[in-house]
Amino acid sequence: MTPSDVKATLSFSDGSPSMELPLYKGSIGPDVIDIRKLYAQTGKFTYDPGFLSTASCNSTITYIDGDKGELLYRGYPIEQLATQCDFLETCYLLLKGELPNAEQRTDFTKLVTNHTMVNEQMQFFLRGFRRDAHPMAVMTGLVGALSAFYHDSTDITNPQHREISAIRLIAKMPTLVAMAYKYGIGQPFIYPKNSLSYSANFMRMMFATPCEEYEPDDVLVRAIDRIFILHADHEQNASTSTVRLCGSSGTNPFAAIAAGVACLWGPAHGGANEAALNMLKDIQRQGGVEKIGEFIKQVKDKNSNVKLMGFGHRVYKNYDPRAKLMRETCHEVLQATGLHDDPLFKLAMALEKIALEDDYFVSRKLYPNVDFYSGIVQSALGIPVSLFTAIFALARTVGWIAQLNEMIGDPEYKIGRPRQLFVGSVARNVKPIGER
Repeated sequence: MTPSDVKATLSFSDGSPSMELPLYKGSIGPDVIDIRKLYAQTGKFTYDPGFLSTASCNSTITYIDGDKGELLYRGYPIEQLATQCDFLETCYLLLKGELPNAEQRTDFTKLVTNHTMVNEQMQFFLRGFRRDAHPMAVMTGLVGALSAFYHDSTDITNPQHREISAIRLIAKMPTLVAMAYKYGIGQPFIYPKNSLSYSANFMRMMFATPCEEYEPDDVLVRAIDRIFILHADHEQNASTSTVRLCGSSGTNPFAAIAAGVACLWGPAHGGANEAALNMLKDIQRQGGVEKIGEFIKQVKDKNSNVKLMGFGHRVYKNYDPRAKLMRETCHEVLQATGLHDDPLFKLAMALEKIALEDDYFVSRKLYPNVDFYSGIVQSALGIPVSLFTAIFALARTVGWIAQLNEMIGDPEYKIGRPRQLFVGSVARNVKPIGER
C-alpha cells in the first residue's frame, strides 16, 4: 500500500473535533480511506451492510474493473490467460505470483498429478450419504473431512503445511467431485490416471466406466479447462471473504476451504449457473422458443415475479469479460457435440440474441454473464445441473487458497470481527412469570 500525500478530513456537525484520515493508493483502482483509528479517536463505527464500500484487506492477486469489464489475475488479463495458458499454469500464477517457465510448469503439473488420489477410507465416508443428496451437501462434508485424513498439513501458520495442503486440495477436488457424481448415479468410482492432463483426467473420472474406456475429446477438455480458468478467482466475493474470515481464526486450511464451499452453494453466488439452466428448462416446458416473447414480457413487468437468471452482474457494469470467452467456448462445444440443433440450446441462443439486441436489456446492461454460458456448456458436456456448483468450487479452490495464504502472510492480519449498529431493546429486567 502506498500512502497518499492527500488526507481525508472527517468533520461532525455536532461540535465533535474533526479527524484526519490517511488515504492509500493502490497500483490501480480507487483510493482507500483508512478508518482503522476511527473508533479509538471518535467512539464511532462506520455502517456498511454487505461491505460494499469497505476494503477488508490489501491484495496482490485479482483486480476487477466492473465499469471497463476488466479482470486481471496477478496483472494478466483473463482473455490472455484463457487463450494462452492451461488451468494448472493459472494455478501456479495465482499461488506464486508469476507464470511458470517450462521446467516449473512440468514440475508443478507432476506434483499435482501425484496427489490426485484420495484416501480409500473417503469412499466409506461418502457412502454414508443418501444417493440423492445434493452434490454440494456431499462436497462440504468431503472437503471438511480431508482434515481428518491429512493430519500432517493442518497447521495454517506453517508455510510448508499450507503449501502441501494447497497441492492436495487442487489435486483432489476433481477426484472428490467425480466421486460425488458417480455415487449419485450408482456407478463405480474411477481412479485418476497420471498420464492425462488435469482437465482430461477430470472428464475421464466423470464419464469412464470399468466396461468402457473414455477417450477425452480435445474440444470438450479445453472447454472444461477454460471453465476452471475463468472461475479460478474473483477478488473479495462472498465465498472468498468467508474463507479469509474462517481462516483468520487459525482453523486448518481444509476447514477454511469447506466454509468457502458452503458459501458458494448459495443461489446468489455459485448457484447462479444452475439457476440459469433451470430457467431455460422452465421456458422449454412452457413451450420453448415460441414462448420467449411471453417470458420477456413477464421479465419486463415490475409486478411479475419472473426473474431473468444468468444476465447482468453485480460487479460488471459492462460486458463480463469471462462471458465473452465462455460464449466462444459455448458455440465450439455445441458444434462439436452436434447439440446446436437441440431445442434447449436453440432456446438459449434465441434468448441470448434478444438480450444483446433488445433496448430494455442493453440500456440496463443486462448482458448474458459467465453463468449463462457455463451452464449451457456444462450441460452440453453431459454434466448434470446439480453438479454445476461443485465444479465451480473445484475451480475456485485455488483462488481461495491463494487468498488464504496471502492473508496469513500479511503482518496486519487479525481475526475478523465486524461491528454492528444495534437497534434492539435497551437493557431491561426480567419480570416474574406471572407479570409477563
